[in-house]
Amino acid sequence: MSDIFREIEEELRRDNLRKLWSRYGRYVIAAAVLVLVVAGAIVAWRDHQLSERRAQSTRYASAFALARDGKETDAVKVFEAIAKEGGGYALLASFEEAAWLAKLGDRKAAIVIYDRLAAASELDPSFRDLAVLLSVMQGMPESDPRQTIARLAPLTASDNSWRSTALELTALARFNSGDKSGALDLYKSLSDDPTAPAGVRARAAEMAAALAS
Repeated sequence: MSDIFREIEEELRRDNLRKLWSRYGRYVIAAAVLVLVVAGAIVAWRDHQLSERRAQSTRYASAFALARDGKETDAVKVFEAIAKEGGGYALLASFEEAAWLAKLGDRKAAIVIYDRLAAASELDPSFRDLAVLLSVMQGMPESDPRQTIARLAPLTASDNSWRSTALELTALARFNSGDKSGALDLYKSLSDDPTAPAGVRARAAEMAAALAS
């Protein structure tokens, strides 16, 4: 008897499954197809991105090759194109474009790029701060020292990655403004700062000695 009841129960279950499938089967199939389409699209997009990154990487390297061959102007054009495209190499290309423009003597164009990067809210703060430093370096010969000091002030915070360089530039700006005492104090502080890079400490010590004499 138990076998009969079991067969009846299995038949009822199969009948219920057939009814459920007839009612919802097309939705299940549609959902499965959608999952496959989405998965395929994701894979295709990743492959496309990888291909784009590889292409950008090749062009980025070719720009350096142009610069090494003395074709700096052509290299700048390649860096500029990569920067405008966006993607993984855009930020690096922007910094390289500005650096080579400065080397070619077009400091104003370099400053424009650095200032644009410094104002880009989507960038990591450390990159924005680096852009500020590089902009200040390129503009220092003509910039108002007081404006330079004010612009560098946020970068001199104790937790800023570029603190030592910002303080070194601030000391130079103080000296250019006629504040020899303020510059000397900063140079002395930097030369004794164990957290500052060795190169910065060495330059600060030399400047402190020169100002103190």
